[in-house]
Amino acid sequence: MLDPKQAKDTIAAIATPPGNGGVGIIRISGADCRGIAARIFRPANASFTDFIPYRLHYGHLTDANGRELDDVLAAFMPGPNSYTGEDVVEINCHGGRAILAAALEEILALGARMAERGEFTYRAFMNGRMDLSQAEAVAEMIHAPTKAAMHLAQVKLSGVLGQKIAALRTRLENLRAQLVMAVDFPEDEVECLAPDELIRTSAEVRAEIEGMLDAVDRTRAWREGALVVLAGRVNAGKSSLMNALLGRDRAIVTDQPGTTRDYLEEPVNLNGLAVRLADTAGIRATDDRIEAAGLEMGRELMDRADLVLLLADGTESPADDTLSTADRLDADRTLAVVNKNDLDGFDPAHAEPLADRGFEVVEISARTGAGIDGLCERIRERVLRGAGQPDPDEIAPNARQAEVLRRATEELRLLELDTGAGVPYDLLGVRLESATGELAAITGEIAPEDVLNTIFDDFCIGK
Repeated sequence: MLDPKQAKDTIAAIATPPGNGGVGIIRISGADCRGIAARIFRPANASFTDFIPYRLHYGHLTDANGRELDDVLAAFMPGPNSYTGEDVVEINCHGGRAILAAALEEILALGARMAERGEFTYRAFMNGRMDLSQAEAVAEMIHAPTKAAMHLAQVKLSGVLGQKIAALRTRLENLRAQLVMAVDFPEDEVECLAPDELIRTSAEVRAEIEGMLDAVDRTRAWREGALVVLAGRVNAGKSSLMNALLGRDRAIVTDQPGTTRDYLEEPVNLNGLAVRLADTAGIRATDDRIEAAGLEMGRELMDRADLVLLLADGTESPADDTLSTADRLDADRTLAVVNKNDLDGFDPAHAEPLADRGFEVVEISARTGAGIDGLCERIRERVLRGAGQPDPDEIAPNARQAEVLRRATEELRLLELDTGAGVPYDLLGVRLESATGELAAITGEIAPEDVLNTIFDDFCIGK
């Protein structure tokens, strides 16, 4: 948990992912960062006297005994024009775990404190380098599953959402000022705000907020990816289909029924759309408690799925348990995948009971790969139905922001109803104050400490 009392500490952390790599970066932020860096950095250039801001200096990192640890590049970025708004030093080492750990150990021994999760970005927020929506966009950029998600995060990182919210808040604040005038000077007809104007302005602001909320659902698959669940009877070919969609063997394929007892989940990128494939346990009656628990888990996954691939063996008519599963599925979220069209016994007519239930039917052979490309395209199109390609400039709030915006729109809706009902202006002002306060929570001007901790605890250490 971030402690405001430690805001003046000099902090340090490894800013690159765990593991070995060509380059690793250690970030130090705070008033003592320059002095700490000077004590462990031995310049290769004899003319070096001090760190020149925003320039890479080549030299050697040393320990407390003066022994060289690594060849490094060091950069000093003075506040307030740094990531955190404080003095910052970044040291570029070779990316081995032992090297980075040894370098960080020396830095901490010289007085720096290990940074908490998200503390560098938290300081950037507290020092006015970014608003809260931009800080959240940093995490969204890091975790973006696709290029499209990256672009959506970049829009918010640029500050567009914060600017939009600020403009809407200004309009509501102007309304509040007029309400105050109407309450304090009731006899001054010139300054009195007409109810129709109050309703109109509130409705306009609410419509703009609702437009942003529409983008939440429209872009969700791009931002978060989609869950696609493979369901069907044992030995219908679910595991073979999963391997075919992944392009590699991930699920065990045997003639023995019930090989998959719970579920397997793997990511796949379908032409820019991130998909999580879940291969569930084969549907069948069982007295095995473990297998029964796996079947229940599969049903829960189907309920949460963006799309269910209901697999059927095309060499036989659908069994009763396949049809009973089909009856509980929504045709809008289901593709009937008829497998084994490479076998002599395959008959398209076997899919008619599924088609009669409104399911779109796709024929494939998971064994040979026939129809797999077409299935991938249909998965992508069905998941993105109504979404289309995201607008490069679209503002897509995240889950926290969307919840705050929904509360703001509800306050404005009630404000309009109260105004039409003749509620006194001083009480209407409470509605407006609540709505503006909700908007301020988007950018962090009003943000409880527990909300900030929840947001920044989701960051990695070093960012």
